[in-house]
Amino acid sequence: MKNFIKEFKEFALKGNVFDMAVGIILGGAISALVKSLVDNIISPLIGVIAGQPDFSYIKLGPLLIGSFLNAVISFLIIAFVLFLMIRAINRFVRRPKPEEAPAGPSQEELLMEIRDLLKKRPL
Repeated sequence: MKNFIKEFKEFALKGNVFDMAVGIILGGAISALVKSLVDNIISPLIGVIAGQPDFSYIKLGPLLIGSFLNAVISFLIIAFVLFLMIRAINRFVRRPKPEEAPAGPSQEELLMEIRDLLKKRPL
């Protein structure tokens, strides 16, 4: 039992678990923020432009096409807003500059070195 608890403790205290937990919590907070933006700002704007922010009244026989259309529009708006947010965040995140590869000898220098080594070799 002690070995099991020790194993669980090592798993739970790894950095990946904490990073994942923070990501999930932030994802929930951002999801609520974006949903509020869509429900309270963007959908009313669509309603002003299109005349109706809710398309759930559209039916094709027994199929509720309008509800599906609402879900598709909501998804597209949320995906676009998240794209814009991530794009803006990425501009502020400092990326490490790639290290330049150390300059090695040129091809000519390597050939001269090979030539010199061949000259030193006894026949």
